[in-house]
Amino acid sequence: MTSAAERPASSDADIMPQANVSTHNDPLKTATGVYVTVHGHFYQPPRENPYLDAIERQPSASPFHNWNERIHHECYRPNAFARVFNDKGEVVGIVNNYEYMSFNIGPTLMSWLERHDMEVHQRILEADRKSQARLNGHGNAIAQVYNHIIMPLANERDKYTQIRWGKADFKSRFGRDPEGMWLAEAAVDYPTLSALVAEGISFIVLAPSQAQRCRLLSTHHDPHPEWIEVGGGQIDPTRPYRCYLKNDEEGRYIDIFFYDGPISRDMGFSDVVYNSSHFAGRVGAAIRGDRRQAQVISVATDGETFGHHKGGTEKTLAYAFIGEFPKHGWTVTNFAHYLSLNSPTWEVELKPVTAWSCSHGVDRWQDDCGCGGAPGWHLKWRRPLRDALNWLRDQLIKVYEEQGRKLFIDPWQARDEYIEVIREKQSLMPEVYRQSLTPLGSRSADSLSDSSHSHSSHFLGVNRFLARHQTHKLTEAEKIDALRLLEMQRHSLLMFTSCGWFFEELSRPEGTQILRYAARALELAGDVAGIQLEKSFIKKLAAATCNIDQFKDGAEVYRQLVSTAQVSFKQVAAQYAITSLFNRHQPSANQQSSHNEKRVYCYIATEDDFQIQRMGASSLAIGHVNLVSEITLEREDLVFAVLHLGGWDFHCCIQPFKGRRAYTHLKEKLFAALQQASAANTILAMVQLFGEEAFSLQNLFAEERHRIMRMLSQETLSRLDQLYTQTYRDNYGILMAFHRDDLPVPQELQVAADIALGHRCMSLLRKLEQDIAEPPQVINHLGELKAAATEAEHLRCRLNIPEGKEILEQIVLRSLWQLLHDANGHFEADIQRFENLVDIAHQLNIGISLERSQELYFHCLHNYIIPGCTDALASDRDTMQYRQLLNVGEKLGVCVSPWLNQF
Repeated sequence: MTSAAERPASSDADIMPQANVSTHNDPLKTATGVYVTVHGHFYQPPRENPYLDAIERQPSASPFHNWNERIHHECYRPNAFARVFNDKGEVVGIVNNYEYMSFNIGPTLMSWLERHDMEVHQRILEADRKSQARLNGHGNAIAQVYNHIIMPLANERDKYTQIRWGKADFKSRFGRDPEGMWLAEAAVDYPTLSALVAEGISFIVLAPSQAQRCRLLSTHHDPHPEWIEVGGGQIDPTRPYRCYLKNDEEGRYIDIFFYDGPISRDMGFSDVVYNSSHFAGRVGAAIRGDRRQAQVISVATDGETFGHHKGGTEKTLAYAFIGEFPKHGWTVTNFAHYLSLNSPTWEVELKPVTAWSCSHGVDRWQDDCGCGGAPGWHLKWRRPLRDALNWLRDQLIKVYEEQGRKLFIDPWQARDEYIEVIREKQSLMPEVYRQSLTPLGSRSADSLSDSSHSHSSHFLGVNRFLARHQTHKLTEAEKIDALRLLEMQRHSLLMFTSCGWFFEELSRPEGTQILRYAARALELAGDVAGIQLEKSFIKKLAAATCNIDQFKDGAEVYRQLVSTAQVSFKQVAAQYAITSLFNRHQPSANQQSSHNEKRVYCYIATEDDFQIQRMGASSLAIGHVNLVSEITLEREDLVFAVLHLGGWDFHCCIQPFKGRRAYTHLKEKLFAALQQASAANTILAMVQLFGEEAFSLQNLFAEERHRIMRMLSQETLSRLDQLYTQTYRDNYGILMAFHRDDLPVPQELQVAADIALGHRCMSLLRKLEQDIAEPPQVINHLGELKAAATEAEHLRCRLNIPEGKEILEQIVLRSLWQLLHDANGHFEADIQRFENLVDIAHQLNIGISLERSQELYFHCLHNYIIPGCTDALASDRDTMQYRQLLNVGEKLGVCVSPWLNQF
């Protein structure tokens, strides 16, 4: 990337070029010169389990919990805090790329960001506000059709709902109506344009290959300009176009930008975005030299290109925005701003049905057209999948209209406005739940969390929504049916998410996911109307032949990968029951608690009673729990009994609550059986009282199962740690001799050293985390940690402690925050301790990242440290403290030399 070595460190605002003072020549207010728009289409498909409203672990995304988390780490967050470096590798700028690029972020992705990284979510919203301030009220963000369905393949009603949900989601976040909208896969036809116009969308962005012909707009002097054929992608992309609706008596239209195809293609498939100078050169080559007053060079690609597909290229983008483009005199803008300065003077007609990633119209999402295929594999499954889902959609419409008219004044208006309920639930999601499915062992991974405030607020919102749409005052049962119907429709939209057809095989996660949405819609239809559609649906899926022998066809995919993922209230109760043995303080022999409200994914569990007794290695817990779905308000009152025989052996039974008398009788009989000290007798009593159905550790949802497996393994791992530590101590001299003589160390001895020192470092890091506010203890822990790091260095150990890495990063960040905001009066000692901490963090060689600490420091540098330093120098006051704070910047890899050199 082009170096910024000679640039002084500065804030985002400082490194933006200053606008020309003259209004006549100000390109932000008058269409003058060359404008550049880089559009990023940021999107992830909905990956949540439809029954849990949460993403489960995806092993292919390792070491991250799921693909959203991995791509967020590589792309979404780096673009919010993009680094600009000098030739020493020091940070001279941190740029919010979203402030300078045009972008759309799919609602399903924004919802995930809102749950899992509120800081980035807010940074994106702030970027839109700042771009509005810079570009005469026109923000960088545009909306997207809600869950990325192929609009030309949707029925008319679904087209409108997708647009309305996309607009409503956008407005609830950005606080304004969207001016433009991104179409999934840029797939478009004239009915889609008509729906967009009807919903107030001003412009869209398409590929140049989607235009058929264009001409100058008619004028009084030239009422019938000649059409120019551009069907081969020859349309001039440096200007906006007006597209009139077909056979529209009102003469309505939508404006269209066609991005530069060759540059956009190179961004995705060549190395042009690895160097900002090359990128600027590629943009410059597209400028038309025909002396026009203004032109826009617009490029568009998947936003994930910048950081995920092409690692580190968010830095290229950042320097292009604040360095290369301004250096050439180009104005960085967005589509809405350019359109406000330069209304279309040309008209365009589109090809009938097109998309940006299929050369066969939209056949990639319905036929074996060859796009997206793999060598030797067919795509014949696409048409039967589309047909099966279309059939199911039409059956669900009948159910919705027949049942919905009994409950809703206008069922389809209720569906369109149901996005309000969805957004309210998302915005009320408590922080612990936001983190509930993060990697276990890092942040809080417990899927049970306190939730009373958020879910009561959500229920109030649901009741307000239903009161507005109901035909009469609904009973509790009718409210549940109303929500089931709306959720049925939500899942019928989600099952058309485009990714299900995009790749080469139906049994991939994307295809499986849309079938899971279909399964949930089928279940909800059955719950409300008693209708059985699943058998017919599976029969239709059998025509979708797979490329993998294990699955054979779509019906087998459904049986193996979809049916097995369905979740019942009993499974949720079993999850609660088994984890209840681990999610409370160690009880005494008899422990009871009552009215304890917890969240189990998207269910609220109210514990009315819980009692546990132990007999030797066995534990028996019996409880009464009320479960309520946050989504549909369905509830069940259940009794559980779970017997833990030690180790991995659990036996859990669930049944409906039959009254206090029966429940008391059940407890007495089971605890009496336990007192006989016979596991067989206890299980026999459970079978007699509950029946044959039982749940084990294997029936738990994966997240909690893995957590408990780790807990149950802890005793064994502790013994192994002691064994390796003893082996290491006994052979320390031998190990040193091998290293001293530069001989290969026996693998068994090296592994013992790696594990023993890793265990010691983890123990010290936990102590440091616990005692971070106590300076004397911190000094002792740092001394021991340094000794361990030095020892590991001498013995060339590889410390595999990912949890320790996260702990250490948090300790560094917390220590820096305290140093910058809450100094305790021992400033020099605090500085020294912090610098020692950073040195040790690097010495441990566990891949620590200081990015969060850099971001915190960079903010304080420009908002507090530099102004304070300037004032101190001007008033001839003591500057020692500022010098020390600038030295901290050096330690963190931030360029502070321009200010240090002033002393």
